[in-house]
Amino acid sequence: MSDLPSTAVIQEVGPRDGLQIEPKILTVEEKLRLIGAMIGSGLREIEVGSFVNPKAVPQMAETEAVLAALPDSGRVRYRALWLNVKGLQRAAASGRVAMDGKLTITASETFIRRNTNRSIDDTIAEMPEWIAAYRAIGVEPSALGVMAAFGCNFEGDVPPENVVGLIRRVEQVMAGHGCSLRHLRLADTMGWANARQTQRLVGMVREAWPDIGIRLHLHDTRGQAVTNAFAAMQLGVREFDAATGGLGGCPFAGNKGAAGNVCTEDLAFMMHECGVDTGIDLEAATETARLAESLVGHPLPGKVMKAGTLAQYRKRG
Repeated sequence: MSDLPSTAVIQEVGPRDGLQIEPKILTVEEKLRLIGAMIGSGLREIEVGSFVNPKAVPQMAETEAVLAALPDSGRVRYRALWLNVKGLQRAAASGRVAMDGKLTITASETFIRRNTNRSIDDTIAEMPEWIAAYRAIGVEPSALGVMAAFGCNFEGDVPPENVVGLIRRVEQVMAGHGCSLRHLRLADTMGWANARQTQRLVGMVREAWPDIGIRLHLHDTRGQAVTNAFAAMQLGVREFDAATGGLGGCPFAGNKGAAGNVCTEDLAFMMHECGVDTGIDLEAATETARLAESLVGHPLPGKVMKAGTLAQYRKRG
């Protein structure tokens, strides 16, 4: 077995990717309470909301107000999502968002049209405008997110070769405008990945770009997310997105009722049990998950929040 990394970074996406699909819209005060608990558990990267049309995603309508009220701590990086230049400008104007120069593409033609009303070719053609928009706010584009990188409910399996080819197309556009691709975020948006497939895609990306940073955004739609994270860690991946309690899911993916993102405390538990440090207090993280469950008003799929950690049993021993 390959050695695992000694440390890993978990970015909490529950306040954005988790809450965007919830029928109950949390108040600003409830969101602040939840995010405060996340900070208290040791999470240091938190996606707190998105700058999108509130008519399309009303759960994210008060992202500016949430950001303005969050504690100003140099220890925590607040992140957000935007889908157009107006959203980017709103995020920059907040003065609270970690402004990474991230471009986004989707490996499924059907899904990208459902999600953004644009084709893959349209999206790539618009990237020079995105590059200019980032530079206008003093940010150099260097990251790419690939959604539906493992499979799509509307098109089926996505071959890893297609994903690598798509990344190369974007890299060529970036290079033509003087940008370097330094970081990739591969998203299993609809929960199609398995451990072998994860290692195949990550391995192909590593072979093509040996020095690039990789973050995985895994959904637990079919119960494979923690296994896939472990498989990626065996290849040296140490950055992951996760959501407290397993909140979330994409509202445009057609998985009504399925589990959402990989669960923060379940993922951290696996890592800790394997000797990988995340900087997260598991007991505090499970309390945060229970808080999230009470706020949204229905059971969440997380497992450690129900069974507890093993620390108490080891103490008895």
